[in-house]
Amino acid sequence: MIDPKLLRESPDVVRAAIAKKHLNVDLDAVLALDADWRARLAEVETLRSRQKSSNNEMVALKKGSPEFLAKVQEMKALSAQVKEKETALGEIETAWKRAMLTLPNIPHSSVPEGATPEQNVVFSTYGSTDVVSPAAKAHWDIAGFDRLFDFSRGSKVTGAGFPFYVGDGAKLVRALIQFFLDEAGKAGYQEVNPPIVVNAASATAVGQLPDKEGMMYQTVEDQFYLVPTAETPLTNFFRDEILEETLLPVFRCAYTPCFRREAGSYGKDVRGLNRLHQFDKVELLKWVHPSRSYVELDSLRDHAEGLLRKLGLPYRVLLMCGGDLGFAQSKKYDLEVWSGGQKRWLEVSSCSNFESFQARRAQIRFRSKETGKPELVHTINGSGLAVPRVLSAILENNLQPDGTVKIPAALVPYFGKSHLCFA
Repeated sequence: MIDPKLLRESPDVVRAAIAKKHLNVDLDAVLALDADWRARLAEVETLRSRQKSSNNEMVALKKGSPEFLAKVQEMKALSAQVKEKETALGEIETAWKRAMLTLPNIPHSSVPEGATPEQNVVFSTYGSTDVVSPAAKAHWDIAGFDRLFDFSRGSKVTGAGFPFYVGDGAKLVRALIQFFLDEAGKAGYQEVNPPIVVNAASATAVGQLPDKEGMMYQTVEDQFYLVPTAETPLTNFFRDEILEETLLPVFRCAYTPCFRREAGSYGKDVRGLNRLHQFDKVELLKWVHPSRSYVELDSLRDHAEGLLRKLGLPYRVLLMCGGDLGFAQSKKYDLEVWSGGQKRWLEVSSCSNFESFQARRAQIRFRSKETGKPELVHTINGSGLAVPRVLSAILENNLQPDGTVKIPAALVPYFGKSHLCFA
């Protein structure tokens, strides 16, 4: 949530943010609702002040006197008026809170203009797309692929996008997860094993509600949401808490399965491991002092890049333009790995700075050593990394002429052998 003070004092800044993100938000309606809510709040506060003054006056009157009885009637009328106004205020306050949730985060000044993914800016590249196996092919066309990554039986048991990982396929997924977690631990991230279902308050705090209802699976009776990313439960770890400034920054990581409906995703981009409804991911998250916000974003991005470098995978980093930035982010980098068989880039990580947007919704604060007052932390997160597309790049880029896949040296201690065989 943005700062209401910013909305009132600099509405043009908010209007420009909406335009830069190419969102459809009726800012004038939100401003009108905000003005109405503040006017009604002032009215209720005035009435409450009158109530207090009248109560003090009544104490000084002799009980049973005509003046006392008159004041009692005045107090009853005033009390009824206050109750009526408070009810109306509560209703408009609920509407005001809903309206404030429709306002996106303000993009950082370094975010480029642009409306479509094609207008994202290539920030950096690593490795050569030519340095992949001559035998590279789309992973779903590799002979024996279905023996280790069984989509047909997964579809039978659940539906499309829920594969079985079998034998060495399952072992390779587990190896990647453990590698990512161990590397995060070396970088100072404390591991957390979080819940994989969350309530609506948690989803709202991170900006997934009311923005991404259509992306999440929801339980019927309890109205819980299956996590689309470990970011959701992890960010809420400190919800409604005040941390001591000396504790900052706090680094955490978590592995979870992730669940996304991916409504409206069709075509060639969803084949094989490219886009699943259930997939594995290690998430990195930081709660930081605002003064360190963008330094810590760069540090997190560099860690995610380091994982790809250790796996020997060519990749590029994109700085997202306003239209592809997302509702809740101030700035975001996407890491895309080169898929040698498909001959295309696949996103494997988004590294984002939310500044105080999530913290304001979640009321995550720190107590300033200088002022002694609570201030909002900044939250930063990124994938470190998402497994399926990293896996597909390894399968494709390292495919050997004999049909086996060479395992990156960094993974061999986790996988236990140097090659993956499909036979």
